[in-house]
Amino acid sequence: MKFGPVLDTTQLKRLKEHKYSCTSSSVLEPLLQPWWNWVVQCLPLWLAPNLITITGLILNILTSLVLVYYNPDGKQESPRWAALLCAVGIFVYQTLDAIDGKQARRTNSSSPLGELFDHGCDSLSTVFVALAACVTVGLGTHPWWMFFQCFTGFTLFYCAHWQTYVSGTLRFGKIDVTEAQYGIIGLHLLTFIFGGNMWQQNLSWLDCSCVLLPGALTLTIYAIIGISCLSFILRGGAGKNGSTVAGTSVLSPAIPLGLVIVPAYIIACKSEEHIFEEHPSLYIIAFGLVIAKVTNRLVVAHMTRSEMDYLDPVLIGPALLFLNQYFNNFIQEYYVLWLCLIWAAIDLYHYCHRVCLEICEELNIELFRISAREAVPAGAVSAALDFAASTNGRNGRHRRT
Repeated sequence: MKFGPVLDTTQLKRLKEHKYSCTSSSVLEPLLQPWWNWVVQCLPLWLAPNLITITGLILNILTSLVLVYYNPDGKQESPRWAALLCAVGIFVYQTLDAIDGKQARRTNSSSPLGELFDHGCDSLSTVFVALAACVTVGLGTHPWWMFFQCFTGFTLFYCAHWQTYVSGTLRFGKIDVTEAQYGIIGLHLLTFIFGGNMWQQNLSWLDCSCVLLPGALTLTIYAIIGISCLSFILRGGAGKNGSTVAGTSVLSPAIPLGLVIVPAYIIACKSEEHIFEEHPSLYIIAFGLVIAKVTNRLVVAHMTRSEMDYLDPVLIGPALLFLNQYFNNFIQEYYVLWLCLIWAAIDLYHYCHRVCLEICEELNIELFRISAREAVPAGAVSAALDFAASTNGRNGRHRRT
């Protein structure tokens, strides 16, 4: 099958001119830099940075799916070994995600594709990390807490790139993604040590179960991060007259996000078969893939300084669920939800595949191999290692042009 190009000539030209910009005041990242620098020096020079990223993502998704398989509705006790496996998966992904940029500079293979690929993998990881965190503590016993936990996490990841689209700089606070990842690793380890039943114990002095405590703390942190993102967005953009880097309204990215979040909530509320309460993991993965596609388009719009379209083919899945409810569930909602998930996965894969191929062709590089043109000369290896070891903060994690 032949498809038309996703990126036009102007977008590809702007992508080649893109410069990565990031600021970070993370609490944990300076402490983790020695570990990351040691790991990257153990890697062979022929190993492509994107291959490091995708390996960590696959491991993260697989370990999360194992946990979800044994506790699909989040209402049972999660197996201790599955929780430990999930903690290991997140730790490995977080480490590999942190060193791919160092490997890129070490091998002289930095490119805009690396940044785009990194953020694309992060958008998928967010879906499974958030879901696994809810499952490991058994938050399915409070399904609407589970809904707001996951969808708030998806929204904040989108908002991080929204403010990047507005200001041109990706910003991370003192408590941000790295701290969240290690916090979730802690939840999995607590489940492994004390068992999943610990989260269902009742706290008489608060008149609630333990499962709500991580949720309340997480939502508090989400609120702080969300307020910070909105303040940057409403402050005005880097474009002309306070617009985005593409010259559009700073509020325009809210529309694609709303076209996912609002239908997700309405469909869950109006379902006669209680589709979300009965199949929360399936529901979250399906809509998580939809949001991942929209987020990837926002990242591409930022890097190419182009306007973001409001409508997208991936929205066909939620539309089918909505129309099925409108016609009194002509088809059982469970099967339509599976159809939504499959369509979202296919559409997301097709989009990412086409974008990566077009960028590789434009930049004359390969996605998972370091070409001879990019390979670092033998005499420069030690200098590249010194540079990677001396790099601190978030700028040391991601690839730059």
